[in-house]
Amino acid sequence: MSDPRITPDPALMQRQERMQVDVPLTDLCRKPDGPRDRQLVYGDAITLLGTSKDWSYLQATRDGYCGWVRTSSLGPHQRPTHLVSAPATHAYSAADLKSPERVSLSFGSRVVVRTQNNSFAETSLGYIPSQHLQPADAPETDPATVAKLFIGTPYLWGGNSRWGIDCSGLIQAALLACHIPCPGDSDLQMALGKEATPPYQRNDLLFWKGHVALITDSENLIHATAHSMSCLIEPIQRVIARIEKSEGPLLAHRRL
Repeated sequence: MSDPRITPDPALMQRQERMQVDVPLTDLCRKPDGPRDRQLVYGDAITLLGTSKDWSYLQATRDGYCGWVRTSSLGPHQRPTHLVSAPATHAYSAADLKSPERVSLSFGSRVVVRTQNNSFAETSLGYIPSQHLQPADAPETDPATVAKLFIGTPYLWGGNSRWGIDCSGLIQAALLACHIPCPGDSDLQMALGKEATPPYQRNDLLFWKGHVALITDSENLIHATAHSMSCLIEPIQRVIARIEKSEGPLLAHRRL
């Protein structure tokens, strides 16, 4: 049976049009006005498949995830030149840090830079600090380093941004930034890499029922967890023992 998360519903497909997310953050919902499954950030490329009143049915380019977003959150596709590489940033109304900010963007947002100097990059959204951007074709090299950018981010079910993130959203952000293909949900992520056994290595993945974490070193992991309602680093064995009491045993240990 096909997975509706990553296989478009033929009954909903009216056309195929390349577009992008044109707002800082939008929910990708199971149905119009339905529950959030995931989120998309500014500049995320999508294929528009159909519309219904104020909602659009689409497939996200980054991971093939299908769902509904408000049509007002979409715009024409533009080839990005840069990505937001800081946890979050502002686009200012002028190339001046004291000028009013126009919009806030999360890590991974994709923008088109018109001009750039050592301080600011000019975009259609405003002026973004140059140190908060990197070229779109220059991947990060270490998922754990990327994941640490989200430390302190509030836990949010289905979240994919600095404003709120969940366990699988954190893993996906870390891996995609390193140009490692990664699906959006933890059960799909369990197919990544190969089976492994301790000792734990940096960037190994640990899976439980409905949860995933990334190893930072032989004794610690980073994850977004409802236990603390945040993204944080914790000792591996402490997390294994705590989750075993509530949700069950460790299900998989995968090495990328």
